[in-house]
Amino acid sequence: MKKTLLILSLLIVLSMLAACGGGGSTPAPAAQPAAQATVAQPAAPSLAAGDPAKGKESFTVCAGCHGMDGKGITGLGKDFTTSEFVKSQTDEQFLAFLKVGRPATDPLNTTGVDMPPKGGNPAFTDQQLLDVIAYVRSLQQ
Repeated sequence: MKKTLLILSLLIVLSMLAACGGGGSTPAPAAQPAAQATVAQPAAPSLAAGDPAKGKESFTVCAGCHGMDGKGITGLGKDFTTSEFVKSQTDEQFLAFLKVGRPATDPLNTTGVDMPPKGGNPAFTDQQLLDVIAYVRSLQQ
């Protein structure tokens, strides 16, 4: 009887975790099919503009791979000063990218080195990341 009660309790807990997603990290959104891309989406809340001076301070975390000047470190991080990827991203897209990072297994990762979410600093807020984005954009040539 006790074993049955224990198994039943465990199944209930597992069902509750499955229903709420288990509290894990949210996966990156899947790409929308082209047909849905034209459908108007609800307006997202406006993000505050980043401050490049504050971003430079936070960028020290990123500098380990990308260099303080943003020119990249061979085999670790890409050059931001001429990056087409950076130029092609809106601030909102770039923010979403920074929040999830890019694993070494991603086909678009050409360094073979993981770029951790938030550059490895989970304490970064969205505003701090927007400041970093503003600093990175100030490095663009």
